[in-house]
Amino acid sequence: MNYLEFKEIRKKLNMKQADIAKSIGVGTRAVQYWEKGERKIPETTAYFVTNLLLKQQELNDDSASPVVFSDLKIMHVPLANQYAQAGYLSNFADEEYIESLPTIPFTDDVEHRGEYMCFEVKGDSMDNGSYESYLEGDIILCRNIRQDYWMSKLHYDKWDFVIVHKEKGILVKRIINHDVERGIITLHSLNEYYEDFEIHLKDVAKLFNIISTRRKNNRR
Repeated sequence: MNYLEFKEIRKKLNMKQADIAKSIGVGTRAVQYWEKGERKIPETTAYFVTNLLLKQQELNDDSASPVVFSDLKIMHVPLANQYAQAGYLSNFADEEYIESLPTIPFTDDVEHRGEYMCFEVKGDSMDNGSYESYLEGDIILCRNIRQDYWMSKLHYDKWDFVIVHKEKGILVKRIINHDVERGIITLHSLNEYYEDFEIHLKDVAKLFNIISTRRKNNRR
């Protein structure tokens, strides 16, 4: 998205620079830089404002009343990008560290219950060329699964997962089996060049459901 497109969307949203800055979670100065073309507009920001415009258009199609942006529930979710993931492994329980991470705004298309994190996908193990793939650089929105739920059969037929493993790091995988009695899960990669393997849940620090994926517009 270039600066002219961003400015045009802001005007269509009938929002002042300060209003849209507050919605995105940045300072007004950042919006001013973007609209002057002095700084690149982040892809996550472009995605967010485009979605805001789509929501307004959908509501205008269904009703004569315009969308009231103050009524939108906006959740700013911490992002562990590729460079921050090593730090996340050591500090996932440190609230101050989590608060120091950059955030991505999400509107009320997700439930506002539980603990959410975003991760940036690394590697090609979950890329098989299909619509189900997770490509390197994708941003995935994830919801934490409480450890007491690990004692029951995981709903692995419904979700894919991010597994924060104490030794193997942050893994984006599909779970194809959960041996509840032994506490072992079998992880599967969509890319056929990677073999399935088992891990014990005692070696897992965090377990997340993947809720949604954000992808660059110029990628499949």
